[in-house]
Amino acid sequence: MTTAHRLAVGTLIAALVAVSPAAARSTTPSSARRAGPSAAPAPVVPPVAESPVAPPPAAAPVPTADPAPAAVVPPDAPVPVDGDDDADEDTADDPAPAAAPVAAAPSPSRKPSAPAPSSAPVPSATPTPSATLPSGLGTTATAPATTESARVGALFTDGHHFCTASVVDSPSGTFALTAAHCLSSATGVTFAPGYRNGSAPYGTWQVTAVHTSEGWQQDRDPDEDYALLEIAPDAGGRTVQATVGGNPIGFGASPTATARLYGYPSRSDAPILCTAPTTAQSAHQRRIDCPDFPGGTSGGPFVEAGTGHVIGVIGGYQEGGDTEDISYAATFGDTLAALFTKATTG
Repeated sequence: MTTAHRLAVGTLIAALVAVSPAAARSTTPSSARRAGPSAAPAPVVPPVAESPVAPPPAAAPVPTADPAPAAVVPPDAPVPVDGDDDADEDTADDPAPAAAPVAAAPSPSRKPSAPAPSSAPVPSATPTPSATLPSGLGTTATAPATTESARVGALFTDGHHFCTASVVDSPSGTFALTAAHCLSSATGVTFAPGYRNGSAPYGTWQVTAVHTSEGWQQDRDPDEDYALLEIAPDAGGRTVQATVGGNPIGFGASPTATARLYGYPSRSDAPILCTAPTTAQSAHQRRIDCPDFPGGTSGGPFVEAGTGHVIGVIGGYQEGGDTEDISYAATFGDTLAALFTKATTG
């Protein structure tokens, strides 16, 4: 072979080497190897921000081109985190832990109430008679002007009436009866029997003494909440009983009776009247259910319908009652009888 022939063969071999397949694979970009069978590389698309999408339900893993796919973990099993306990390593496929139950705060309305005092008897234990009263009983209205209502009057001090009293029959004709809790002194107190609408048709009488029992004076015993008022005669020597008359005191009267209840409300200038049965509140207390007997009616007489005797005055338990619709009175027994004798003969 001549030198010219050798040069031609060498040139041919060099050309064949330049177009070999191995050299072609080495020039292909590595990123184009995942794009598919197309020889041209896929265009680069900038990433687009998307809203987070909830992960799909757990499904069978899809094989990939990776030679060693990750182990499939059942949906209910916790994903291993190689001993890392941080909460940040939890995957989106794990269900959110259930919230711990929160105990409800106690309602303020269930706070226990303070116990009611038990020292005093409960008035509601006595049945209310007004539900079965005949027509006209158990109602309160302005008292008509009668001989009996003329004996009932208002007690005044400083130009204002504050309690009720009534003239009672006595040897001297100079006594009225009221509740002991109404007053403790006669200073500046006057009595106007039959007082009505700013007028005192039977005059105004000066109270000169207040007689109460020892039980009231020492302990304010509600079973002795009554007082005898001594009343001075007028300038001509005439007594209050001689002017309007007086009701006898009914000592030892039955606790169950029908009574006419009188009183002068402090907000009114006329007496009120209610007729209703009385019942025993306790061994020494009488009760009557008459509506609308407010402040000022204390001392008002219970006049027994059958006899005309005064068998009680508004007072006693709860100083006559905590509500305007129920009134109480201490019963009249030996203690009042002894007080009356001492006051009228002393």
